[in-house]
Formats: sequence, C-alpha cells, structure tokens
Amino acid sequence: MTGTEQAQPSQTVRERAYTWSDPMATAGVAAGLSGMEFFAAMEQGRVPPPPILNTLDFDGVSFDEGRVEFRLTPKEFHYNPIGSVHGGVFATLLDSACGCAVHTRLPAGVFYTSLDLTVKFLRPVSVATGTITAVGSVVHLGRRTALAEARLLDAEGRVCATATSSCLIMRPGE
Repeated sequence: MTGTEQAQPSQTVRERAYTWSDPMATAGVAAGLSGMEFFAAMEQGRVPPPPILNTLDFDGVSFDEGRVEFRLTPKEFHYNPIGSVHGGVFATLLDSACGCAVHTRLPAGVFYTSLDLTVKFLRPVSVATGTITAVGSVVHLGRRTALAEARLLDAEGRVCATATSSCLIMRPGE
C-alpha cells in the first residue's frame, strides 16, 4: 500500500434492534416508592427497566441498601474506532452504579441527579474480556448531597475503571 492508498473498512453490515418501555411511566411509579422498593419492583418485573439498560444491553442488576451492581458483556456495538469498548460505556455503567446506589438509600418521593462524575480509565475492555461488573456504593448521604464511588471489574476481579460522583438530593417542597 502506498502513502496515498487508504485501507477500506469491512463492508460486513451488522444490525441490532431492541425495545424499551415508556420511561415516564417508570418514573411515575418510582415517585411513589422508596429506592429499595423501586429496585425490588424492577427485579420482580412489576416495573420495566429504564431504557438505558436496553440501549447498552446490561446483563443484570443486583442491589442492596447503598450498593448496586450492573453487569455487561461487551459486544461489538460497544466499540470505539480503535477496537475496544468506548469510554462512554464505562462512564455510563459507573454513573449508573453510583447514582443507583444513592437511589437505594432514598425514601419515596425523594430523587437525585448527578452533579459530577470523575472517571479514571485503567485497562482496556473488549469482547474477549468477558462480562464486566460495575459495583457502586454510597460513601456519604447527606440531606442535600451524596457522594458515591464505583469500580468496573473484569471477571478476574481486575479494576478496569473507577469513578466518583456527587449527587444532588431533591426533596419535595424544597
């Protein structure tokens, strides 16, 4: 190949289709449940998962008060242009783990939103890596803010990325 020729990408087309439920209906149900009740209802199939779980194809969710795990098995559609899982997928998993860990500690009618997210990427992930797990936990829960941290682990327990997140706690009438 000369300096003027360019390698052509593979023309093999891949396709993906998925469905999701109305996120506002889910949010309406969530408003009347504590965080733990909401996650239990989702686990039991009484509340559909948020669309992001289907969009990124999360494999599973487990939860306890102040702690959440999200699993994902990397697929080609998670890839960036250099052949590994895109950092935005890492960030979304870690943001979800941090925020949802906070959510498990909130009473009915109280909500949160992320104020910031700091991610450190430590190791690449690809299809060959296998299932990865984002484990989030609450470090501090105050009246107005919360701090959570998360780690993204491969099947061998190696840390692929870490994150911290501050969340704003929103209470009715405040």
